[in-house]
Amino acid sequence: AMSFLKRFPPPADGVRHQQPDTEALLAGRSLGSGTLYIAESRLSWLENSGVGFSLDYPTISLHAVSRDLSAYPREHLYVMVNAKFEEEAKEAPMTEGEEDDSDDDVEPIAEFRFVPSDKSALEAMFSAMCECQALHPDPDDEDSDNDYEGDEYDVEARELEQGDIPSFYTYEEGLSHLTAEGQATLERLEGMLAQSVSTQYNMAGVRTEDSIREFE
Repeated sequence: AMSFLKRFPPPADGVRHQQPDTEALLAGRSLGSGTLYIAESRLSWLENSGVGFSLDYPTISLHAVSRDLSAYPREHLYVMVNAKFEEEAKEAPMTEGEEDDSDDDVEPIAEFRFVPSDKSALEAMFSAMCECQALHPDPDDEDSDNDYEGDEYDVEARELEQGDIPSFYTYEEGLSHLTAEGQATLERLEGMLAQSVSTQYNMAGVRTEDSIREFE
């Protein structure tokens, strides 16, 4: 049995797509047939016996529909993962220290193929993967905070150079651009609200004085 296969309940929350009768292969070796769950938190595959594995989206570097029958005889969803699985880890034992630096550009990679019995489901599987992957932006964040700050700085510098040329924004940047507009709208609304509240307050004050006079 493959050591990374575990028994766990199928995901219940945020499942964007569920594909039964799907064969999973790791590095060309079949793990059997089971159900692929494309959930918002992670990608899970469970064999019909209830044993399987999960992949976190930040570790998935590539997913694609493969229709190249020379690479594999059936159309499937190809997923490349930056992680070590099973005996791949045993092949190249890494010593701590210097070798880590030289190993930076050679990331561990595992290749999974998910082959549904119903190949017409591939587009839906691919779309669901795209949606879920978009919920987990910037896998590089985990590498190192310093690297990330550097990247952010570069992005700003590039934007300044480009001026008004439309540029591609990451999910987070897009959010901050929206926020600037949203902020202005919010401030306007808050101003209007504050005015109407003070008007009500004055009116209430007037009413109170009137009622005091009447009382006297």
